[in-house]
Amino acid sequence: MRERGRRRRLLGLGARTGGAMIRSRLGGQADWRTLGEALFEGLSELKGPAMKLAQFMAQWDDLLPPDLADELARLQCQAEPMPWPRIREVLVAQYGELDRLFTDIETAPFASASMGQVHRATTREGVRVVLKVQYPGLPEVLESDLAQVRYMMRLGRWLKVPQVRLDALFEELAQSLRGELDYHAEARALARYRRRYADRDWLVIPEPLESLCGPHVLAMRHVAGTPLRELEVASDDLRQRLAMHLADWLTEELFTHGELHADPHAGNFASDAEGRLIVYDLGAVIPVPPARLKAMLALLDAALDQDPMAMDTALRRLGGRQGEGAPLALYRESAEAIAPLFASGPQDFSDVRVHRRLRELSPRVWAAMDRLQPPADTLLLSRTLNGHYWNLVRLGARLDMHERSRPLLKWARSD
Repeated sequence: MRERGRRRRLLGLGARTGGAMIRSRLGGQADWRTLGEALFEGLSELKGPAMKLAQFMAQWDDLLPPDLADELARLQCQAEPMPWPRIREVLVAQYGELDRLFTDIETAPFASASMGQVHRATTREGVRVVLKVQYPGLPEVLESDLAQVRYMMRLGRWLKVPQVRLDALFEELAQSLRGELDYHAEARALARYRRRYADRDWLVIPEPLESLCGPHVLAMRHVAGTPLRELEVASDDLRQRLAMHLADWLTEELFTHGELHADPHAGNFASDAEGRLIVYDLGAVIPVPPARLKAMLALLDAALDQDPMAMDTALRRLGGRQGEGAPLALYRESAEAIAPLFASGPQDFSDVRVHRRLRELSPRVWAAMDRLQPPADTLLLSRTLNGHYWNLVRLGARLDMHERSRPLLKWARSD
């Protein structure tokens, strides 16, 4: 009965979303604010894959209608927590009698998200820890939810997205979500990243506590910090230092280790009292092959050269851009929109003129989707990079992207 009710609610939310998309596609008016409120309320309660998908969408706030983007963004930090008794069931199933291991577990979550929530605790040895607890029954409902998500993704046909591309996008999403349920894999990722960056005194990766980790609970040593989303009022010096750390870390991740932290919402990053960058969550790490990096940099190179034909060629080589009639004017305007960020010298990521221009282009991007067809196997990577970009925007970063990109573009041009 519960599964049928969940399915009905997901289908109802999907129908409302589809109706708004269809009205917008046909030139009508869609009430995006009301839709966003309904999605927030419904998905916050249901959690799971559909909520995760909405969180992904929230990071495309340069493409989504502003009212919808604002409401979906609330899912990043205001999701309704699951009641403590149900969370306690998961803890007891893993540990048995809790008093045997812990002197205290906070019943109010430190953070709640789509696939689990975090509670602070103290061990019998006096170690302060955080317990990332997977929502009960989530593995059982995952495949059912994914089936509903696949159904809702059929709405992409209204944007003239071929079914084969929708299927590829779904498989990438499904693989990512299934991977997030593997807490043993996340514990290994935390340990790997701690070894990898042991000599970076500006980066903090929490220590997994192997003896307390299990299939549905991930235990880490507690690292106190101020979440990135709360740093907008911090000093400019601190924000610039964190922005530099974040940019340096992402560059090393991609171009030295061929990996990328793929869950970039602001709650996963923080600053400690010493101004170091903390990375809390490594549940989603994706490999990034050098060939894919070079192909994406070729597209950036063409955009910086203001060369629409080269942009079209690069997008085709990436596996995108179907059909006839390259949208050259759209390429040209997109290249002009991002050009200020790559001008010589430090550029302000919080410059609203850039964001306003990208947002103004978004209706034309959707209208040209039947020809653009971004490659499905790079969508997660593109969404991730976009999310990290918006974290830099939140920090008000001033970075010299011209200087940073020069050696990377040179590397991409090499054989």
